[in-house]
Amino acid sequence: MVTRDIIKIDEEKCTGCGQCASGCPEGAIQVIDGKARLVSAILCDGLGACIGTCPEGAISVEKREAEAYDERKVIANIVKQGPNTLKAHLKHLDDHKQPTYLGQALGYLEENGILVPDYKQKEAAACGCPSTSARTMDRHEPVTGVDGVPPGVPSQLQTWPVQLKLVNTAAEYFDGADILVAADCTAYAYGNFHEDFIKGKVTIIFCPKFDEGLEAYVDKLADIIKEHTVKSIHVVHMQVPCCFGLGKVVGDAIKRSGKKVAVEESIISMEGEILPPVAKFFMQGR
Repeated sequence: MVTRDIIKIDEEKCTGCGQCASGCPEGAIQVIDGKARLVSAILCDGLGACIGTCPEGAISVEKREAEAYDERKVIANIVKQGPNTLKAHLKHLDDHKQPTYLGQALGYLEENGILVPDYKQKEAAACGCPSTSARTMDRHEPVTGVDGVPPGVPSQLQTWPVQLKLVNTAAEYFDGADILVAADCTAYAYGNFHEDFIKGKVTIIFCPKFDEGLEAYVDKLADIIKEHTVKSIHVVHMQVPCCFGLGKVVGDAIKRSGKKVAVEESIISMEGEILPPVAKFFMQGR
C-alpha cells in the first residue's frame, strides 16, 4: 500500500449514469447496483479524467492509502480495446505530464510488437472523453431556443471545453487568441457576462478555492502561452479574498512561459458590479 492520489466517488450524488465508466479506458470504474464503483485501485492512475465525464459532480480526487497503480496491467487491458482507446490513453498520460507511466506504456507496446498510434496529434481529444474534445462554435447566425424561439440573450461562447482541467493545450483556437480566464462564480454574479466578457474570446474557467492541483493549472496555462501566440489575457474574478488566487495562477503561468502577454483584470462584486482592478499578482513575463 502507498499514499497517492486516487478517485473518490460520492455515492449520494451518483445517479449510476455510467458516463464515468465509459470515460475510464483504464477500466477502474464499473457501475454496480446502480452506482459507480472504483473496482480496482491498481487500474486508477488518480489523474481524474473521469471527473469531467460526471454530470453530477460526484467524483473527486483524494490522497489516501491504496494499492500502487500498475501501468503495465492497465496498458495490457487497453490494447484489447482497440487503437482509438490506446491512442486516447497515451495522450491522457502525455497531457497530464506523466513521463514515467508513459514510458512504461510505450515500453510494453515495444516489447509486444504493438504499433504506437500518433497520440500527439493536435486534433486528438485530451483524455479521450467527449467533454474534452476541442471545438469552436459559429455565432454569426442567431441561435434558436426551445421550440425554435430565439433565446432572450444569445450565447457568445465560441470554444469548448471551458473548464481548465479539460482544456486541450494544443487546440488550434489558441493561436492568436484573446483569452478570458474567469472564476466559476463570475458568470452567475454578473448579468451581462457573455456580451461584456466572453464575446470574441477563448474562455477558460476554474475555481482557485475548491479546484485541486492549482500547480498543474499553472503548468497548463504556461504550456498554452508557450505553444501559441496569445494576444491577451483578461482575468475576471470575484471580490472575495479566496478568488484572487486566480490572478496568481495566471501571473505564475505567464512568468513560467517566459513570454510577455498583455493582461487585463476585472473584479466582480457579489452585487454584480465591476470594481477597480488591483493587478498586483500579474507578471508580464520576463
